Amino acid sequence: MRSFIARRILRATSRRYGYDTSYLEMMLKQSPSAFFKFAALAKAASHREVVPVEAYFAAKLTGAMAEDCGPCAQLVVDMAIEAGMAKEQVAAVAGRNVAAMTADTALGFRLADAIVRRSIDDDACREAVRARWGEKSVIDLAMAVQMSRVFPMMKLALGYAKECRRLTVAGHQIDVIKQAA
Repeated sequence: MRSFIARRILRATSRRYGYDTSYLEMMLKQSPSAFFKFAALAKAASHREVVPVEAYFAAKLTGAMAEDCGPCAQLVVDMAIEAGMAKEQVAAVAGRNVAAMTADTALGFRLADAIVRRSIDDDACREAVRARWGEKSVIDLAMAVQMSRVFPMMKLALGYAKECRRLTVAGHQIDVIKQAA
C-alpha cells in the first residue's frame, strides 16, 4: 500500500513539474527500503524557518546548479517561482548576476556560492547571514544548499542524469553561468 501511494505521488510530481522521476521509481521498485529512507530527505530538503523565500531559493538553486545542468535545477526554478520568488530574481541567480539581485537574494546566493566553491569567503558570508536573520538562518540556508545537491547526485549515481539543458524561467531560456572551479 505504501509503495502504491509513493508511486502515485511520484507520477503526480512528474506531471506537475514535467520532471522525470524514473530514477526514484526504479529505487521504489528495486529497493523500497532504500527509497523510503531517501524519500525522507524530501522533507529535510524543504526546511525553512526564518529566511525569506528569495534567500532560500537562491541557496537551493545555487546548490542544485553546482551538481546539475538540467532537470533537477529546472525543478528548483519551477518550485521557486511557484513559492513566489520573482522570476527576475530566479534568472539573476541562474546567471550569477549579483548586480540584478535584491539584498535577500544576493545574501542567500553568496553564502551558497561560497559553500559550493569552498571559498575563503564562507565565514564572512555566514556572518552576514547570521547578522541579518539570526542563527537559524544559517541552518536554513545550509540545509537549502546542501540538500538540493543530494538529489542530482543520486540521479547521477544511479545512471539517470543523461540530460543537460538550458533553464527556462517564465518561458525564457536563461544562459546558466557556472563558476569555474
